[in-house]
Amino acid sequence: MVVGSLLVLIGAALVTVAVLGVRSVLRRNRWVGVRTRETLRSDATFAVANRAAAAPVGAAGAIAVLGGIVLLGGAGGALVWIVLVVSVLGLLVLTGVGGMVGDRAAAAVEPPTPPAACAGTCAGCELVAGCRPELVKDAAGS
Repeated sequence: MVVGSLLVLIGAALVTVAVLGVRSVLRRNRWVGVRTRETLRSDATFAVANRAAAAPVGAAGAIAVLGGIVLLGGAGGALVWIVLVVSVLGLLVLTGVGGMVGDRAAAAVEPPTPPAACAGTCAGCELVAGCRPELVKDAAGS
């Protein structure tokens, strides 16, 4: 009974995380979602990773919920062990696949390019024509 309840709770949590991830509502946090070095690089990479991982993570949650329901339903004999093994393996394997898919998706996101600087010619002086494009146009007589 305890294992069945635990599987239902874990499965429901994973399905919730998958739904939040596919809707890009899940924000970077300390507790849930695909959490690797690549995914935690920025909010954008975290969102992309969890959107990509939503299908396998949701499937892992569904397998856990279904297995937990069967165990709570009073399955007997060898069926209990078969359902338990299939549920736990499905949960672990699909969650791992979701993490790998999410990490690879986050790694494919290009980091944002920093804004162009003044090429080292000025240290904060806004009057230097190289730092302000509108001054370059005015100096050229446009």
